[in-house]
Amino acid sequence: MVIFVLIQMVGLPARGKTYIACKVSRYLTWLGIKTQIFSVGNYRRKIAGLNLPHTFFDVHNEEAVKKRHEAAAMALNDMIQWFNKEDGTVGILDATNSTKKARAWINQELTSRNIQVLFIESICDDENVILHNIKDVKLSSPDYCNRDSEAATEDFMKRISHYEAYYETITEQDLTYIKLINVGSQYIINMIRGYLESRIVYYLMNLHTRPKRIWFSRHGESLFNLEDKIGGDAGLSPRGEQYALKLPELVKQNIGDRPLTVWTSSMTRTIQTARHLPFPKKQWKALDELDTGVCDGMTYDEIALKYPDDFARRDEDKFNYRYRGGESYRDLVLRLEPVIMDLERHENILIISHQATIRCMYAYFMGLSHEELPYARIPLHTIIELKPKAFSCEEKLYKGMWSL
Repeated sequence: MVIFVLIQMVGLPARGKTYIACKVSRYLTWLGIKTQIFSVGNYRRKIAGLNLPHTFFDVHNEEAVKKRHEAAAMALNDMIQWFNKEDGTVGILDATNSTKKARAWINQELTSRNIQVLFIESICDDENVILHNIKDVKLSSPDYCNRDSEAATEDFMKRISHYEAYYETITEQDLTYIKLINVGSQYIINMIRGYLESRIVYYLMNLHTRPKRIWFSRHGESLFNLEDKIGGDAGLSPRGEQYALKLPELVKQNIGDRPLTVWTSSMTRTIQTARHLPFPKKQWKALDELDTGVCDGMTYDEIALKYPDDFARRDEDKFNYRYRGGESYRDLVLRLEPVIMDLERHENILIISHQATIRCMYAYFMGLSHEELPYARIPLHTIIELKPKAFSCEEKLYKGMWSL
């Protein structure tokens, strides 16, 4: 039996609901779970237009209340159609859902169709966080296009006050929910059922919304790289050794003097690349290169001659192709899930690992599809800086003298 899950966001405006929805969607999609966000705000803009005054969100504005309910109904109907016709697994309804009445309606509509409902409520009373969310996300939304930022901020604060007048936090004990309080300082969990809901909650409890940067580097060029061989546990080539020697300077010039922690795989070439860096180091077996099984130590030309059928299948579907006795990219994504959880919790991490391994982590942050993931370019002798944001991820490359 296929399990369908609706994630229903709950919370006042500027509490990070859309950010959380995007992060959960990206995480589940990365794992291979078909997920889609349905934003009630987008439906409302189609019905009522842009640049609406704050009075549109007043509970006493009966005409506006009808339009907002119509938008919610349209989003819910489209989601149900997506479940039924496009084999969706997890739908995320992004809205405020501020009242018990609204939540009861959604819960009834979906549970009657055997769709599990998980409510995620984001609660925040930190004024600094709220103001940051308004300026960082809300003022760039279509609702405030071509509006003066100060006037838009004032209008949005009034919009929030309208919601506050009738907002009801979740207390319904018959609902499945998790509350995230003040950016993850506290969690309240109720009636979580099944593997998929548990996995989503586990992810949310590791998720922090504070700004961060993450750095990746492949190991320096190895002796196997010179021979076009895959796998193995070869040491660095002379040029790879030069990169290892220059890496501390490259870090200082582009990352600065911040206190980093360096994570490497358990393989010789990553440990050798990191050895001159004056930072604490941690070895992760999970960061090892893709296991190429019986093809370990071979060149691609040798594989094409010895295992022509396997070589053809790899070209047809590189993400799902599994080396004999080894791994596929899909396997590697699952192996790296604990690393991603730790990256969500920590800051100032420099990971020195392998091409396939970094591709998988890079795809998570950049939102790449499974089809795109195996072809992400991860050059040698280059530091990749990623800065995750609410709806995207900024990337910078810092190249060494011998970047390839």
